[in-house]
Amino acid sequence: MTMPATSEPMPALYLSHGAPPLADDPIWPGELAAWSAELPRPTSILMVSAHWEEAPIALSATTTVPLVYDFWGFPERYYQVRYPAPGAPELAARVRALLAGPGEPVEQSPDRGLDHGAYVPLVEMFPEADIPVLQLSMPSLDPRRLMAMGRRLAPLRDEGVLIIGSGFFTHNLRALHSSGEVSSVMAEFDDWGRRVLAAGDLDALLDFEHKAPAGRLAHPRTEHFAPLFVTLGAGADELDTQRAVIEGFWNGLAKRSIQLG
Repeated sequence: MTMPATSEPMPALYLSHGAPPLADDPIWPGELAAWSAELPRPTSILMVSAHWEEAPIALSATTTVPLVYDFWGFPERYYQVRYPAPGAPELAARVRALLAGPGEPVEQSPDRGLDHGAYVPLVEMFPEADIPVLQLSMPSLDPRRLMAMGRRLAPLRDEGVLIIGSGFFTHNLRALHSSGEVSSVMAEFDDWGRRVLAAGDLDALLDFEHKAPAGRLAHPRTEHFAPLFVTLGAGADELDTQRAVIEGFWNGLAKRSIQLG
């Protein structure tokens, strides 16, 4: 099954999704809303979140099911958020066709709803929850494998699908500062990322743990940087169009978010 072609390919996005309190920030929700207002309307959305690692590759529910509140210790109001987006069974079939192969199954998780890496930004970007959404697991944190996966998903952009890698450009929770103080480690990593993305230096990005200043401190575990590589794969032919849409810091962490195409 192939979904209808669109006149222009959809962009591919990598965004920093924040925690549930993003909704209370005086700036960030408006930045996300302004970004989505500039985009063509997607036929559906494919989300790759830092918060779902599963191998073999798995797809979320294709019907509307409850969200996954995968966080602890927050005020009750954050557990009352709803995002009843339609399921995307046609998109699930297309993803399976593009990714499945000998020894590479793509499984269905019929009861798994969207986690906060998916719904927290979508609430701000597409608040009416009227666009079908499918979430895709990361089967590995290997940047090359994820980039190859993104390349295989790239045809979806010609079918109106908005591919979003959702993570956090720096993610060391020990560096969180409610005062907004930014450590030199977070600032240096963010500046390095800005420069290598602008230069299209994929070799440096793929080896970021060694090439970036304090890469292992900015990402003690790499799951929040990993979705970037799905985005880079899906938009590999348009790396020269990459632009930063959101910059700056939130509680000390870099919220850099980019668009390809």
